[in-house]
Amino acid sequence: MCSGSFAKCLGITLIPLAIVCVLCNILLFFPGGKSVDRDQITDHVWYFGGILGSGVLMIFPALVFLGLKNNDCCGCCGNESCGRRFAMLSSILFAAVGVLGAGYSVIVSAVAINHGPECLVSNGTHMSWTFPFSNGDYLSNTTAWSVCLEPVGVVSWHLSLFSVLLAMGLIQMALCAVQVVNGLLGFLCGDCCGCCGGSDGAV
Repeated sequence: MCSGSFAKCLGITLIPLAIVCVLCNILLFFPGGKSVDRDQITDHVWYFGGILGSGVLMIFPALVFLGLKNNDCCGCCGNESCGRRFAMLSSILFAAVGVLGAGYSVIVSAVAINHGPECLVSNGTHMSWTFPFSNGDYLSNTTAWSVCLEPVGVVSWHLSLFSVLLAMGLIQMALCAVQVVNGLLGFLCGDCCGCCGGSDGAV
């Protein structure tokens, strides 16, 4: 398979993943599916890991990968390949941006999962909004989730969405890392290593 075609496949895959991450981050602004005050939203949501890291920053490499297909199997040998080789080389830089963006989302998601959500907790004499889980111990103790009185279902909401962001971020990092290798091969071998023989035979 030509390097450009493979890059296009990666770009097509990255776009829906980025959209899912943006949607997950937006949903996190509505804990438990309800609208709450700004100061009652978990701090990690405001880091925009899904919107910026796995969303906006992932769109740029995805579009670049899609554009590489336009160079596919045209002038693979000879001087005309120079532009295509450097296009593949530039894709490595955008892939690195994608890795950094997805990595940021993964870190934010992992910390958020470990820290737990902010919710309304009863302290005996009064009720307050706080973070009742501090070290991830709630992950294996679902009965502890009942300490969160409001919003209803906020723990599962928080855990599910940040888990999706974590998984999507890891997949995005893997795909961008694959493009780093693919881009390097495309730069060294030309955009379509397998097309040279066909080009020679056509002359």
